[in-house]
Amino acid sequence: MSTEVLDVLIVGAGLSGIGAAAEIRRQFPGKTLAILESRDRLGGTWDLFRYPGIRSDSDMYTLGFKAKPWRKARSIVDGPSILNYLREMATESGVASLIRYGQRVESADWSNTRCEWTVTVRDRDGHAHSIRTRFIHLCTGYYSYTEAYRPHFEGEADFRGQIVHPQFWPENFDYTGRRIVVIGSGATAITLVPALAEKAAHVTQLQRTPSYVVNQPGEDPWARVLSKVLPAALVYPIVRWKHILLTSFFYRLARKYPRWFGQRLVELAAADLPKGFDVARHFKPDYNPWDQRVCAAPDGDLFQAIAKGRVSVVTDTIERFVAEGIRLGSGDTLPADIIVTATGLKVLPLGAIRLSLDGKPVNLADSMVYRGAMLSGIPNLVLTFGYTNASWTLRADLIAAYVCRLLGHLDRHGYQYAVPVRDSSVGEMPFIDFNSGYVLRALEGLPKQGDRFPWRVHQTYLRDLGVTRYSRLTDPALKFGRAPG
Repeated sequence: MSTEVLDVLIVGAGLSGIGAAAEIRRQFPGKTLAILESRDRLGGTWDLFRYPGIRSDSDMYTLGFKAKPWRKARSIVDGPSILNYLREMATESGVASLIRYGQRVESADWSNTRCEWTVTVRDRDGHAHSIRTRFIHLCTGYYSYTEAYRPHFEGEADFRGQIVHPQFWPENFDYTGRRIVVIGSGATAITLVPALAEKAAHVTQLQRTPSYVVNQPGEDPWARVLSKVLPAALVYPIVRWKHILLTSFFYRLARKYPRWFGQRLVELAAADLPKGFDVARHFKPDYNPWDQRVCAAPDGDLFQAIAKGRVSVVTDTIERFVAEGIRLGSGDTLPADIIVTATGLKVLPLGAIRLSLDGKPVNLADSMVYRGAMLSGIPNLVLTFGYTNASWTLRADLIAAYVCRLLGHLDRHGYQYAVPVRDSSVGEMPFIDFNSGYVLRALEGLPKQGDRFPWRVHQTYLRDLGVTRYSRLTDPALKFGRAPG
């Protein structure tokens, strides 16, 4: 049986994969293209996570695609709404027919003589087959779907209740009238706690250290007002750019004046909390804003749940689990019927796909990221990794546009490959300049970034927009070529 040969193979049918496929299909309708998805449904994160209250803390004007404008005033929406939006995008763009489900990519080997990748794929029945492709676009996200970060706590076997991780939320799980302790202070915990409080007897958020939490309007006031006087085609770009510019402005302000900005966030939280609440202890971290992600509470839902007495926040360490709950470092015991371990994700670079060049394995840690999209020494491969301080889709859209520019350049000049060539004079920096636990745990196995362009990964959309879409595609760091002979 002959091996299938594609022009472009996209791995992952989440936000990035659907957006990239739609753009490539629009610009290159004649290219053969497929999307491989290891799961049985599209959506990635937005199909995987099913815990109560699942939502994005990025607004839909920037989390959504430019090709499918978000027309509703509600900008912070729940997971099912995002998933439905993705399904509509896949169907309307013709991408849905390109997705092959239950296909897990295990490895990819580049041949210098043929200038193409041989990709080993395993289907849901365990059968392996190969696909050859000239170009790979990895849209696999950044974390494992099958394994979460789950530290072991002493005494877990003694706890009489149920322990649940948000990534593997039981279907039809009834927690009505139960006492729940949620361990964690990140975005997942901030999302879960107020949602659980709607049905639980009481919810306690237990955190070792606090996070910055900001009250973010769930409905965009500009969209609501402008939609009354302007056509939808004008409202969308205005509101989208408002979000882009404000997010960029506040991020730059936070990084330039971190102490003042951090104190202002604490003051704003205090204004939404009951008088006498220990805001400094529970909502004032010991790091600067955006050293870790600032969490959003849509319409102040977390603060409201605290004010109503349905939620408590405890900042302490865990000594051990006991039969009735959790014993703290302070000696107090938190009673619980259910413990939710919102302890984080396990970073999984490139979806755990094993890369090799003519049979020689690639060590990701030895590579350097080029323009935030390619890897040094690895031809015809692009990966998508979103922003840490803004919507994931903003960067995913830019990388998809870059892929199209690159494919067009290869076609026009008759080249068969493009490969970034690392400059030994460029200093190394961590791939992600972020202090969240899930990032720090994974840095050793991630590629590096450089200390200057084009090897530096900036977290600035406006800069990336100019560099990715409008700057010269060619530079000394990117080598183009053809197969030998």
